[in-house]
Amino acid sequence: MAGHSKFKNIMYRKGAQDAKRSKMFSKLSKEITVAAKLGDPNPDSNPRLRLAIQNARAQSMPNDNIKRAIQRSQGGDADTYEELRYEGFGPGGIGLIVEALTDNKNRTAGEVRAAFTKHGGNLGETGSVSFMFDQVGSFVYPADAGSEEEMLDAAIEAGADECLSDEYGHEFICAASDFAAVKDALEAKLGEAKEAKIVWKPQNTIEVDADRGVTLLKLMEALEDNDDVQNVYANFEMPDEVMERLAS
Repeated sequence: MAGHSKFKNIMYRKGAQDAKRSKMFSKLSKEITVAAKLGDPNPDSNPRLRLAIQNARAQSMPNDNIKRAIQRSQGGDADTYEELRYEGFGPGGIGLIVEALTDNKNRTAGEVRAAFTKHGGNLGETGSVSFMFDQVGSFVYPADAGSEEEMLDAAIEAGADECLSDEYGHEFICAASDFAAVKDALEAKLGEAKEAKIVWKPQNTIEVDADRGVTLLKLMEALEDNDDVQNVYANFEMPDEVMERLAS
């Protein structure tokens, strides 16, 4: 989600995700396992693993879970996960990008396709949606990290392209190629982010009304509820009053 209502949209969906904390931990564990298996199991020399651990801790994932996820990557019978991306359209022509980690791509493709179909969407070909998005670095900090002016100054100093702020928090955006440098600079000034990752940012957004918004959110929740799906991105914007009505 993106646009003026970004943080209200995030807050609404995060509330639903927090109710499924064990599922969230499972997805975080999977990313840690994959990062450790593909690289060094030592986070000091594996940036992807270090970032996965940081994001897990930001969600209050217990250290024992993190250790087990790393240990699982080193076992001879460890599952082999494949990173996949699906692209499709939801109600009103809203573009969606779905990132998955799966040990059975036929199962995942079938389940993702079924979710789109059930909620008035359709799965497209690779490239049918992603050309409307840019891959960027995203760093989310809480609202009390500083004032909007202070965050803009921090963005300039860190080499970020912009900082989007409202009463719910601050999001720094940078080029994907600058992710590591900006992350280090922001952490030196503000500490670790609540969330730091490479995301798909829509170039433009489409405003949706309440009726389409309900169906679209159900589609996104169905996708996010899938054990294999790690991230879901969409190019819609929902007015504050519509989001508040849906959240109530």
